[in-house]
Amino acid sequence: MDKSKENMEAFWHSAAHVFAEAVVEIYPTAKIAIGPPIEQGFHYDFELDKKLKENDLKQIEKKMKEIIRRKEDMKQEKVSIKKAKEMFKDNKYKIEMIEDLEKKGEKEISIFTNGKFTDMCKGPHIKNLGEIKTVKLLKVSSAYWKGDEKNTQLTRVYGIAFPSNDELKAWKEARANAEANDHNKIGREQNIFMTHELVGQGLPLLMPRGTKIYQILTRWIEDEEEKRGYVYTKTPYMAKSDLYKVSGHWDHYKEGMFILGDEKKEGELLALRPMTCPYQFLIYKNGVKSYRDLPIRFGETSMLFRNESSGEMHGLTRVRQFTLAEGHLIVTPEQLEEEFKGVLDLINYIMETLGIKEDITYTFAKWDPKNEKGKYIDNPDAWEHSQEALKKILDDVGLKYSEEEGEAAFYGPKLDLQAKNVYGKEDTIITVQIDFALPERFDMTYIDKDGKKKRPYVIHRSSIGCYERTIAMLIEKYGGAFPTWLSPEQAIIIPVSENFSEYGKKVLGELKEKGIRAELDDRNETLGYRIREAQKLKAPYILVVGEKEVKDKTVAVRTRNGKQDILKIDKFIEKILKEIKEKK
Repeated sequence: MDKSKENMEAFWHSAAHVFAEAVVEIYPTAKIAIGPPIEQGFHYDFELDKKLKENDLKQIEKKMKEIIRRKEDMKQEKVSIKKAKEMFKDNKYKIEMIEDLEKKGEKEISIFTNGKFTDMCKGPHIKNLGEIKTVKLLKVSSAYWKGDEKNTQLTRVYGIAFPSNDELKAWKEARANAEANDHNKIGREQNIFMTHELVGQGLPLLMPRGTKIYQILTRWIEDEEEKRGYVYTKTPYMAKSDLYKVSGHWDHYKEGMFILGDEKKEGELLALRPMTCPYQFLIYKNGVKSYRDLPIRFGETSMLFRNESSGEMHGLTRVRQFTLAEGHLIVTPEQLEEEFKGVLDLINYIMETLGIKEDITYTFAKWDPKNEKGKYIDNPDAWEHSQEALKKILDDVGLKYSEEEGEAAFYGPKLDLQAKNVYGKEDTIITVQIDFALPERFDMTYIDKDGKKKRPYVIHRSSIGCYERTIAMLIEKYGGAFPTWLSPEQAIIIPVSENFSEYGKKVLGELKEKGIRAELDDRNETLGYRIREAQKLKAPYILVVGEKEVKDKTVAVRTRNGKQDILKIDKFIEKILKEIKEKK
């Protein structure tokens, strides 16, 4: 079987139909909603008058295998809107989907039938369900219809299928490895972050070790950006709705925002900011700008808020409050290409230093002129011009990228940098956008060489992305064994017994004096126990000190990869400082 992405999507999409068929055969009153293929397998949402348990999944899985043995063909047919409504009249979710398609001007509905089961679907699918040899249902969760918390909460089941048992076995092994390296698991075990029901979903608490990683990253990024000519701002976490009406976020992004206050009672509405750009644009407008003042590179370590749906939130990767290394470059048209390349150079340096450059893929996200009205700023000429400019830049720097229509920001085209988590799910970690619309909305101008007012372009960008998501990615990349420069503790000092605690404190003081993050573990526990605890934290260096070390003024060095050595204190300090400086 062809294992290309497109064919595997068709394969898993067909398995989703098998799942839906099994559900309605076992539970005739179930109302199936939607079941797409995902990056690894499929999921299906449906309404059911009972809560599914582990044994129920086994029963559905058994029924799926029975259906597969029937070797039914997948047959496509296109029917009129009227006929489709008649066919699915008992399923409110399908009727709503048909009506949505009708509003978009569709005249026919695509359906697929296998055996006695029929579902609305555009496809594609495999020809015969007998090609599926093995299935595995993974978990039950919930999801709101259309991802809206105001709608009905549905049951969601995730599953996977393969054309051979060997492939399922290999997938299970890879899954076990992924689960062992999941940032949700390691991050909690290593006291990097936690969550609590009293705080709420999508609101993780960074613990001291996680906060230290965050602090190291933010200081590094802010220093690096200032070296490259960025000037920093500090703007409010909220603003009146009027600001977002000017920017267009109120019309295009309101559903993703947290709205505060009651307009009827208080006369105004406030909203927590989903991004910082409108605030920095107002700072730009404070005073007349000349072409000699440009480019202006604004940076901010921004606390942002987005109203993610409950089904989307996960660990540190999908959260409702997050911190972004945000920046906006205000440039003349002539400066656009050079400044965009400068942004890419900064991002490449950061990704290379973090050791994740090879894990990144690039997507050129374009507007779709045929898409529904209201999704984008309505200025076709500006869209074409800005997309041509971005494509030229990407081609000039030799970047390998894919193109996606309909994925642009509402105000301009963008470049998305994506990386896969341990489960193979792709997340966007950094976005760089060209904006032709907001400078006009905010009446941003500069005086050009000819003395006339001109509109600048804006480049929206991040450099390291969302810190929380990047930390999650680094946890999974390194399995919690961070590079020395980034590790919360660079060395843990363990005296053999309390008799050597004073020497341990002396070593601690010398390391801290040189800026090395070190800790002393002189608890009244066995030496073996304390070493194992330090190993759980995956500290780069464990320094054991006892009678011989006190006598020789040395430390017994243990590394994460099992190497051991005896070094003078000053030699160890010299070694680790070099490692930290080089960010290896």
